[in-house]
Amino acid sequence: MCRASGLVDEEGVTGSDGTVDAMPARDDPGAGTPVARAPDAALTVERVPAAATYPLRARVLRPGAPPEHVPFAADDHPDAAAFAARDGDGRVVGVAIVYPEACPWRPHHLSRAWRLRGMATDEDRRNTGVGRVVLQAVVDHVVASGGALIWCNARVTARRFYERAGFTAHGDVWDEPMIGPHIAMCRDLVSTGVQSTSH
Repeated sequence: MCRASGLVDEEGVTGSDGTVDAMPARDDPGAGTPVARAPDAALTVERVPAAATYPLRARVLRPGAPPEHVPFAADDHPDAAAFAARDGDGRVVGVAIVYPEACPWRPHHLSRAWRLRGMATDEDRRNTGVGRVVLQAVVDHVVASGGALIWCNARVTARRFYERAGFTAHGDVWDEPMIGPHIAMCRDLVSTGVQSTSH
């Protein structure tokens, strides 16, 4: 379980493509077990099946798009892990997925790089620490799985959020068709020795 500080972060969404799960909750003994708690004691973050992330991802990352544009190939990756933050009423207010994938600009981390996708925070819960605790659950999972690097294609509006969490930008901003401006970002989880997104 991670502890979040009382700081309020600017939160946004990330992932050039939205994302997903890859593990059926009923077959996964870790599914449904809280892995993080946010400043709001009623808010929990738990590992979930991809389907639990779809409604929020569709609303935040793909507004107006057909439902078939929400799932991605990463949903079926055997090592993917999806996470959801739920409020006291059980409503999903933050989501993300992570899975092993080589970082295109950091080839020396080939076998230990993980890609973050589909990170989204409910519009009503931004700037309340939800994104920070979801990201911490993701980082904790990657570290526990032996990962050395986590990377993503972040929406430019979320760049400061990721920078405060220890990510650095790589390359130039590009425009992802039908989604908007993105920047590649990564965080080294080994050489810095920093494994917490809480400040």
